[in-house]
Amino acid sequence: MHIIINNSSMVPIYEQIMGQIKAAILDGSLLTDAMLPSVRSLSKELKISALTVKKAYDNLEEQGFVVTVHGKGTFVAAVGGQLRREEETQKIERGLEQVIIQAKSLGLGKTELSELFVMLLDDIM
Repeated sequence: MHIIINNSSMVPIYEQIMGQIKAAILDGSLLTDAMLPSVRSLSKELKISALTVKKAYDNLEEQGFVVTVHGKGTFVAAVGGQLRREEETQKIERGLEQVIIQAKSLGLGKTELSELFVMLLDDIM
């Protein structure tokens, strides 16, 4: 597993770690039951505090992406269809939000946007 830390980013390091691990799990690069590097080894590799890696792993565990087995390590959890669906739904919501903001800036109202959306739905689905 290859994690890249951007020290000049405004995103905290633990969130950068979490984001990359979550992305790898969701895209299938990290499979269920795959063992993540130990907190100590990853912190050494990234030249960061072990507490930062632990915080990332703890948050990933809270979100259901990994499971820590005391004395054995941290493993990729069986990311259920519902969790994966929730992540993908959030991406769609963010995209739709951007479209709505753009439509509003162009002066499109709810009715016009709704009609456009329904028309596209009918064409695609």
